[in-house]
Amino acid sequence: MLRVLTPLLVGAALVTAADVHGTIAIEKKLTRHNVTPSAGIYQRGPAVDLGADIEEDPIAFERSHVAVFLEGGGTLSSLPGTPAKVVQMEQKDRRFDPDLIVIPAGSAVSFPNFDPIFHNVFSLSKAKNFDLGNYPQGQTRMVYFPAAGVVAVYCHLHPNMSASIVITPGQWGAHADRTGGFRLKDVSPGTYTVVAWHKTAGAFRKTVEIGVKDAEVNFVLPYVEPTAGGHVAHNRLAGK
Repeated sequence: MLRVLTPLLVGAALVTAADVHGTIAIEKKLTRHNVTPSAGIYQRGPAVDLGADIEEDPIAFERSHVAVFLEGGGTLSSLPGTPAKVVQMEQKDRRFDPDLIVIPAGSAVSFPNFDPIFHNVFSLSKAKNFDLGNYPQGQTRMVYFPAAGVVAVYCHLHPNMSASIVITPGQWGAHADRTGGFRLKDVSPGTYTVVAWHKTAGAFRKTVEIGVKDAEVNFVLPYVEPTAGGHVAHNRLAGK
């Protein structure tokens, strides 16, 4: 006997995931930019102008530099020996572009040099330390990131150059847009911890239960709460 599902049952059977969305609220500038002397002072070769920030609104800049990801859940599947994801962090105009990348564990990052001068990309972070050595324009180096954590990236030759790579434990991660909005799509049902990470403010966590409906999670960075004595205390969790 053929059983016909009602539209309601069909809809319920097809729903297997939901989105986590929300807003990051930041009301003041948090990031202090590094300053590099003119190129002629510390290096030989062609002079390369230091690139300017595309984002002119300092608060929008801060919001767009918040990584949001879930702790708990699965990771991206990949063939043995194949990165789950490969992304690119360019070296251009004596800057890293982009200067924030969010990737799942098991991914790789390529660091191409587009400047007519040498760069030397390195990191001393616990999650992944490496030194790619000096290499010229037109060449690239690739680094594999097998474990979750936050990796601070620098250039030995240019003190102003810095970037962050956030390696998430699962497949759901992104960074907020300039308005502070974010959305993690197609999250499997279950209980997760939503993490909002900012290079200066630190990491902030909230627990969320994912079912058949989208979940909204909002953050205020840096979060400040009153103490028993009426004073305020920063509730800041250290980044990984």
